[in-house]
Amino acid sequence: MNPPFTTLTGPAVPLMRPNVDTDVIIRIERLTTLGKAELGYYAFEALRRLPDGDEDADCVLNAPRFRGAPVLLAAENFGCGSSREGAVWALQGMGVRCVIAPSYGDIFWSNCFQNGVLPITLPMPQVQALAAQCADGASITVDLKACTVTGPDNGITPFTIDPLRREALLHGLDDIGLTLKDDELIRAWQVADRQRRPWAWPAPQPRP
Repeated sequence: MNPPFTTLTGPAVPLMRPNVDTDVIIRIERLTTLGKAELGYYAFEALRRLPDGDEDADCVLNAPRFRGAPVLLAAENFGCGSSREGAVWALQGMGVRCVIAPSYGDIFWSNCFQNGVLPITLPMPQVQALAAQCADGASITVDLKACTVTGPDNGITPFTIDPLRREALLHGLDDIGLTLKDDELIRAWQVADRQRRPWAWPAPQPRP
């Protein structure tokens, strides 16, 4: 189960770099030694930290106004590269629950939904407009029920999302949880099919 996603309000950190791959989001060696809850500190390590490990003050992700920002604004093909689910975990460790970008790596996009993160797809000019409005740390509001993004200027931008994906996020469900919502229908079908095709349901054999 994931925390339900309904509405979200907070600063949106603009990381307007194209083709940010999952290795940039979290290095593979961090996934071999750290637990899920520890990954946020190392998210975007190559961008956020200097060679000596200190924070890079010039990196927008380290700006005090964006600490814990729940929304990330990104450029094209965000989350491309390898299929590591840890990339989404690392974003969550930073506090991110929504990404807004023109396009995504396919597997990263799917992993977002499985972990309760909302990936919104908007045309690049609209993302750039939001980034300009949010540069000083101003908040935006994401409303999944209405499928809208409200910027600091109170301008409302609609977005589209697959209905099943939307339902899963609203109720905090992954694919398995979404399927189990129909548990009674599944069991009723099994009972009916046992009567219709008993040969397809062999009796369980006792263990030796």
